[in-house]
Amino acid sequence: MRLEPRSPSAPARAAWAWLALAALLALPPLASAALSPARVPQGWLLACLAQAATMIVFALSYNLLLGETGLLSLGHAAPAGLGALAAAQVFSRHALPLPLLPLVGAAGGAAFGALLALVAARRAGTAFAMITLGVGELVAAAAWALPDWFGGEAGVAIDRAGGPAVAGWTFGPDREAYWLIAAWCLLACAAIYALSRTPYARLANAVRDNAVRAAALGVSPARVRATMIVCASAFAGVAGTLALINVELAAAESVGMMRSAAVLIATVTGGAASFFGPALGALVWVAFSVGVAGVSRAWMLYVGVFFIVVVMALPDGIAGGLARERVRLARDGWRACRARWCAGALAAACAALAYAIAVEWAYAWRFGDEGGGASAGSPAWPKLAAIVAASALAWLAGRRAQAGTAREPRP
Repeated sequence: MRLEPRSPSAPARAAWAWLALAALLALPPLASAALSPARVPQGWLLACLAQAATMIVFALSYNLLLGETGLLSLGHAAPAGLGALAAAQVFSRHALPLPLLPLVGAAGGAAFGALLALVAARRAGTAFAMITLGVGELVAAAAWALPDWFGGEAGVAIDRAGGPAVAGWTFGPDREAYWLIAAWCLLACAAIYALSRTPYARLANAVRDNAVRAAALGVSPARVRATMIVCASAFAGVAGTLALINVELAAAESVGMMRSAAVLIATVTGGAASFFGPALGALVWVAFSVGVAGVSRAWMLYVGVFFIVVVMALPDGIAGGLARERVRLARDGWRACRARWCAGALAAACAALAYAIAVEWAYAWRFGDEGGGASAGSPAWPKLAAIVAASALAWLAGRRAQAGTAREPRP
């Protein structure tokens, strides 16, 4: 009889995840402040972390619909953008303390969610997705048709230092604004986590899995969906307001399809079945939109291919894949997993290298006269050789990783 190795309990794993999130938000600013500003650009680091904190809240709010209730929304940017616009309008007209501004954004997002629930809560699946797509496009069109409210192309700008100071903080410096965003990120994440552990969230799971059976037990699927739509929209409004505090601008683009697609990609990439999966996907999205976009104009191509690979190889997202590998490690030990992990990492690195060389070469050839990277007139054979070699290594390493998986004993 084989004894299964003990693994950390779910509360212990959740505690470690919360500690990792707090460390991500707190340690980099503290470490950069201790180093020389010339070595670590403080403003750039704070901007990236603030964008990551905002995206984490946004993705977790979206997962209340997709992961908890099974509702695929294609217009989740609408409550986030409208919440930010409402907060900007209120802050411009009234002397409201900046730490209370996300509450205004939450109210604006919840109001939009209530209106959306009136027309969409009785539907699910493709019908719900199409309704949210249409409503999102209506909001995006209204953003340009009503410049007095949405600000037109310029958007609605605020001066975050224009409100009353709180404990000596004016929130004008980037550092003070970032700590406010980080605090609200942790507070919103904790509230979403608490909501996802309530009995009402279990009702949402029941409606997601089998709405007919839930209705037979006396549960109203439309009422449950409406409640979760309002809650998700409220937290989306908080995320939009955090973005407003970061950049001091509520732009009309904030309600567009691009932002709705971004939160969908982040949530599915991270894994909708795990609470912290969307947070992990949000970090991946920020890494692409900030890190890769800073060095390549083809960053959206990388995002698209990465999304396709994750959906095909890891249907339950990165978090699901990590959970399976954790179970395999506890079952088989480090030695059995080491060779396969190394081969898989080598295959992924070589495939990414081959793809990057091909994409950057194509962009250099297409935009060579506009400074799009390497010269388009340079010899082609070194690039072809590098692509072929990297592809061959990726194939060989991938076969080695698959062979290692096939040799592993079944549980």
